[in-house]
Amino acid sequence: MADAKKAVVLLSGGIDSTTTLAVALKEGFECYALSFDYGQRHVRELEAAREMAEKFGAAEHLVIQIDLARIGGSALTDDIPVPKGRSDGDIGAGIPVTYVPARNTIFLSIALAWAEVIGAGEIFIGANTLDYSGYPDCRPEFLEAFEKMASLATRCGVEGEGVKIRAPLIEFSKTEIIKFGCDLGVDFSLTHSCYDPTDDGLACGKCDSCIIRKKGFAGAGIEDPARYAA
Repeated sequence: MADAKKAVVLLSGGIDSTTTLAVALKEGFECYALSFDYGQRHVRELEAAREMAEKFGAAEHLVIQIDLARIGGSALTDDIPVPKGRSDGDIGAGIPVTYVPARNTIFLSIALAWAEVIGAGEIFIGANTLDYSGYPDCRPEFLEAFEKMASLATRCGVEGEGVKIRAPLIEFSKTEIIKFGCDLGVDFSLTHSCYDPTDDGLACGKCDSCIIRKKGFAGAGIEDPARYAA
């Protein structure tokens, strides 16, 4: 039987997933953080995830290795340039080359497997549909469909109550997420957002993710603690 107060939390080390972890903990969940070394160029995020999982006192932090670079097809996992200096209009139009094919489907599937093993009743993901980069696997209809699939594909779903998929920030803007995270005590200086950091870990300041992050902090009236190369 699933434990309603156990949750698996997808934790990338960025603003959204870290705030989501803080939300789950505030709601009283025993949190099992799950991160992925999937062949991404920005592995600095895994260091941030480890720091956040430890800081917030996650019951366990599991890092799974999946080499999605062998599949490629994304600027985050393949020899494809990361777009830089795009306008807000360009960022909000279409699906960018930083989209990693089926990434959230893969991550949620592994989270579902772990949830079954540890008896967690919920999976938290930091997906949101405002101020995002057009990823199809961040939409509410995808998450609803995945939850339905999970109820059909798991022992807990067939024999009892299926695992719920929670996206508490789904309708938040980046500014709202940052304000909310501050209220929850998130130390954003430990988070990492950049798609293409320098070798010494500085954020590039020009990729879509950096631009969205900067805009979010500016809107919140809070100084961005990230260290930028430009």
